[in-house]
Amino acid sequence: MKRLSLLAAFVMAVVIMLPGALRAEEYVIDTKKSHAFIEFKISHLGFSWILGRFNTFEGEFTFNEEDPAKSKVSVTIDTASVDTNLAERDKHLRSDEFLDVKKYPKANFKSTSIKLTGEDTAVIKGDFTLRGVTREIELNAKHIGAGKDPWGGFRRGFEGVTTFALHDYDMTYNLGPASKEIEIFISFEGLKKK
Repeated sequence: MKRLSLLAAFVMAVVIMLPGALRAEEYVIDTKKSHAFIEFKISHLGFSWILGRFNTFEGEFTFNEEDPAKSKVSVTIDTASVDTNLAERDKHLRSDEFLDVKKYPKANFKSTSIKLTGEDTAVIKGDFTLRGVTREIELNAKHIGAGKDPWGGFRRGFEGVTTFALHDYDMTYNLGPASKEIEIFISFEGLKKK
């Protein structure tokens, strides 16, 4: 009995000392019900845009309401799931001239810091690994909203955008001077873990 009392006192002390620690909510990104998207666009010769997406990915994040800057996010992408609505182009993108999916089947993002820039906006810095190369990128992120869903769960949604040069990830195929950078747009709902 005495040991239980000491344990309870210890737990209470931790709760008092770390009030924000227990307020970090954990979410899984809802890819099963298609409430999450990773899309991209790149210039085609400076005349128009090629749009595409990755159809298969997974991820999770924590959201600390007491201190949003302590939140975290991680995402893993199946690179072979690239889809630009043209099979021949997608085959080329999967080749070693671009994504090299046989050698590098996964791309990963893991946040390292979050800096608030407004009431609902932030810059999320993180390590992005693609084709075996890891570099820091920045996502300009926005908190869209949060609340109960019609099925008894709780959801929280975000969007983010980033741009990087293809050569940063050893993609040197010449697409022309207007097509050296790619823009990635992310939109997802997270379903709170029970």
